[in-house]
Amino acid sequence: MHTDARLVPGRVRLLSVQAPEEIEYLVKESEVLTGRSGRTFVIAGADRLVYRVHWQPLTEPGGHAAGPVVERLGHHGEVLSRQHLQLWEFPEHSLVEAQAAGQLFTPPVRTTP
Repeated sequence: MHTDARLVPGRVRLLSVQAPEEIEYLVKESEVLTGRSGRTFVIAGADRLVYRVHWQPLTEPGGHAAGPVVERLGHHGEVLSRQHLQLWEFPEHSLVEAQAAGQLFTPPVRTTP
């Protein structure tokens, strides 16, 4: 699968995601430093699947909130699918499974366009 260079630059060294809880931190770090919602992650493999994760509140009965929104991105950055997950659902997502297998990476944060 070809990945658009704007999503994951081919010459940019990708950072390995070491723990599942790091995903939330990396998303929030990117949002604070860039002012843009979400962060791109890549599942290493033949397909190089690209996802963008946003961390935003989800309203539940009883007022509990917070959870990830995971978007699967296509060749040119288009959103192919979007999942709004509860916190308890996220550990079952393929991103977390890829992290456990040592196959989840993210580009470093760039604060300039």
